[in-house]
Amino acid sequence: MIVRMGIDIAIRAAHQASLADERGALIWSGHRFRTTATDLNRLWERLPADVEPAEVTIVMEPTRNSWVPLAAWFRRRGARVVLVSAERSADLRAYYAKHTKSDRLDSVLLARLPMLHPEGLHPERGIGPGDPLRRATKLHSTLVKRRTTSLARMDALLEILGPEWHQAFKADLANKTPLRFLAAGYADPHTVRRLGRARLSRFLYRHSRGAFGDNLADQILAAARASLALWTEDDLSFPDLAEDIAIEARLALALTEEIKELDERIEVIVRERDPQGLITSAPESAPSPEP
Repeated sequence: MIVRMGIDIAIRAAHQASLADERGALIWSGHRFRTTATDLNRLWERLPADVEPAEVTIVMEPTRNSWVPLAAWFRRRGARVVLVSAERSADLRAYYAKHTKSDRLDSVLLARLPMLHPEGLHPERGIGPGDPLRRATKLHSTLVKRRTTSLARMDALLEILGPEWHQAFKADLANKTPLRFLAAGYADPHTVRRLGRARLSRFLYRHSRGAFGDNLADQILAAARASLALWTEDDLSFPDLAEDIAIEARLALALTEEIKELDERIEVIVRERDPQGLITSAPESAPSPEP
């Protein structure tokens, strides 16, 4: 006996399930349960006695991440899990909002959906956002966007001091050495002048592992002099602006470290899943920029 169970997933409240046979006739409806082993076992026991696990299809609309533990539990029992695609879900909501009093895809409708709109369903074989590689890559993308935003804000704040600062750093604010320099509050021209050429060179040389030194120090000192000539103390508070820039630089540095750790974790997961290196040997459309 083939049955379809529609589950109307809730975020904080109880979910609701309905069961229909292959013709769409309801066997029962409105069973409320939560994502606990006890409630799920009780729900499974409500299936007709002559139903085999392979004959059960679970139909859900993927609501945030609440569907993930449900899908995993039902698959372990041998049921087939299908999800309503986002595009199909939107179309159905629009249709039912026009022809009924509600646009909700409730459990009864979901139970009958395989018969009404089979093309709008697709089987879910993984655990979606519960998969560690998928989670890590999504988080990586999010952190890169956050760092890009922080760098853009820092770039805009440096423009207030004058164009010489961008010329000194060659607009490469993603480099860790400029970030550490700015994170220390050294975007204040008075502070730069007090540091002097020798101390500034040592700071840059140490944090860049020898890549920068006297040349960059001279450019930063020139930028500081240009800012002091451009602004007066009454017009602009250099310490306040330097602290705002430092906040953005510290955020960018922290995000850079998190991205580096995520890169290492993703590399380990990919190596475990693809020991032959087939994925990494595929041609790339474009090289990934260095963080």
